[in-house]
Amino acid sequence: MSVLDSKIPKGPLAEKWTNHKNNINLVNPANKRNIDVIVIGTGLAGGAAAATLAELGYNVKTFCYQDSPRRAHSIAAQGGINASKNYQGDGDSDYRLFYDTVKGGDYRSREGNVYRLAEVSGNIIDQCVAQGVPFAREYGGYLDNRSFGGVLVSRTFYAKGQTGQQLLLGAYSAMNRQINRGKIKPYNRHEMMDLVLVDGKARGIIARDMITGEIERHSAHAVVLASGGYGNVFFLSTNAMGSNVTAAWRAHRKGAYFANPCYTQIHPTCIPVSGDHQSKLTLMSESLRNDGRIWVPKKEEDAKAIREGKKKPTELSEEDRDYYLERRYPAFGNLVPRDVASRAAKERCDAGYGVNKTGQAVYLDFASAIERYGKEKAFTAGHKNPTKEEITKLGKEVVASKYGNLFDMYIKIVDQNPYETPMMIYPAVHYTMGGLWVDYNLETTIPGCYATGEANFSDHGANRLGASALMQGLADGYFVLPYTIGDYLSKDIRTGAIPTDSPEFEETEKAVKERIDKMMNADGTKSVDSYHKELGLIMWNKCGMARNAEGLKEAIEEIAALREDFWKNVKIPGSATAKNAELEKAGRVADFLELGELFAKDALHREESCGGHFREEYQTKEGEALRDDENFKYVAAWEYKGKPADAVLHKEDLVFENIELKTRSYK
Repeated sequence: MSVLDSKIPKGPLAEKWTNHKNNINLVNPANKRNIDVIVIGTGLAGGAAAATLAELGYNVKTFCYQDSPRRAHSIAAQGGINASKNYQGDGDSDYRLFYDTVKGGDYRSREGNVYRLAEVSGNIIDQCVAQGVPFAREYGGYLDNRSFGGVLVSRTFYAKGQTGQQLLLGAYSAMNRQINRGKIKPYNRHEMMDLVLVDGKARGIIARDMITGEIERHSAHAVVLASGGYGNVFFLSTNAMGSNVTAAWRAHRKGAYFANPCYTQIHPTCIPVSGDHQSKLTLMSESLRNDGRIWVPKKEEDAKAIREGKKKPTELSEEDRDYYLERRYPAFGNLVPRDVASRAAKERCDAGYGVNKTGQAVYLDFASAIERYGKEKAFTAGHKNPTKEEITKLGKEVVASKYGNLFDMYIKIVDQNPYETPMMIYPAVHYTMGGLWVDYNLETTIPGCYATGEANFSDHGANRLGASALMQGLADGYFVLPYTIGDYLSKDIRTGAIPTDSPEFEETEKAVKERIDKMMNADGTKSVDSYHKELGLIMWNKCGMARNAEGLKEAIEEIAALREDFWKNVKIPGSATAKNAELEKAGRVADFLELGELFAKDALHREESCGGHFREEYQTKEGEALRDDENFKYVAAWEYKGKPADAVLHKEDLVFENIELKTRSYK
């Protein structure tokens, strides 16, 4: 085991990033034309990085498995993007955003990285406004803000419930300009199969053309992984069906340490599971918690009557409702962080107060907001004594203007009208805070291999605050990586083009083909999806919202056995030399079957509760997470040694010089 060096600059917190930029090496514009960079993934982190690097003069190749970069999963983000602009004048600042992020992550993230994130957040908004992103605006024309969980200010910029889509279109437009200039060469419908190392440095990838099945070699002076998170290891998640861990896991197998895999976020406001037929879950934006109040019946008999269809939620009086987040966390109420809200919902449902047929749902109610907004709108229109009908009508119009497309989604999926009856929600796997270990420059433990956005571990600790994923992706892509990668590439100005006919490319391509052949020749009887579902059940039941040592030990054994069975008995129809969606899935599930075991191993070794990692053995009397700062105040970075069971732990000690370590409280 080694102690990892994060390379965080010395000096005062607020000056670290500026001083670092002033002192790192640069590549002059003429030399940038001779340097190639590969970017894997074209979501917000990858799209922003590719566009910016190409704008600077580098030659960029982008790879995505979708048919267009603008179909990356970033498009699904709904609620907003954080920035410490303090447009509301409510006391926000770079330091406040930094503090909220570290506290929200339960004191398991780096101070230096998080402060840099807060520092550049305002630049993101300026950049996106310049690109034409249609952020919501107030009556006077200023950009509007709303609140998200874990904060006491309004700092979230949004575009209705389509913020990710609008931000991605901005990055995609910037990419298109560079594609048109010939500075970006896009490889859509291509999947990275492995990373190629030459003399220990990342010098290219092996990719598969998903239309023809052809295996290709692509070289570069550096490789940037912006391939998202691994939430689909649970099978059911809010992620796109294609989201996977393969790019990051291939790099891990080549020497990139994987950090904190057990830190996974369960989002509290998802549409509940309705049956075994489902292949994914749908998120209802956290922004709904600004105006929606979360509750369950106070009496078990009422909850039972609702589950059996004998009672409607609208029939329960205020006195018969338990607004449990407002009761337990009065200072933050419905806007507590996601991990806290998720565990609270699970606790109520486990106690017998769940409200859908399965008993795994709570209510998110907009009746109070409709009444409040209706009165306000009637009053401003000069109606001093409006009728109840008028108040309801006007209130629904305001709610529709803020959340209309989210309500429309809910209506289509659940076939209930949330303007008339409360939404039903329940926690589901959403985001992964773990990822490839990177230093302050976003470089992995492989020289020349960088990881950005959700693919790295760096900014969110053990729990991500809402609206911070888009912030980190764009911060990394637009404002961090373009500086820090230059420090590495400055040593390559005389290297020349990297040849693809070297023994290293030959060997890696051969290994990729052998792996594909092994899958295709398994000639078993079980489908890829059956293995993925089985893995997902193990993960959810034993590595999900609550974990314990016994369950984690069982999970490790069960996943290892499932993986062994997969390689013997999986059935992949079709050919490897043509379009084959089952083969694509099989490769991804094979990697999930390794990651899942490392996930459980990481969760077992971390004998504490923090953020999204909740060990049942380590909790306070009130059921809150109980950290152990004396023994676990570190990043757990795992080195690949052949099997997940043999992975070697390396630690990066977390140093807190600017924030006092204390138990989180949102009461």
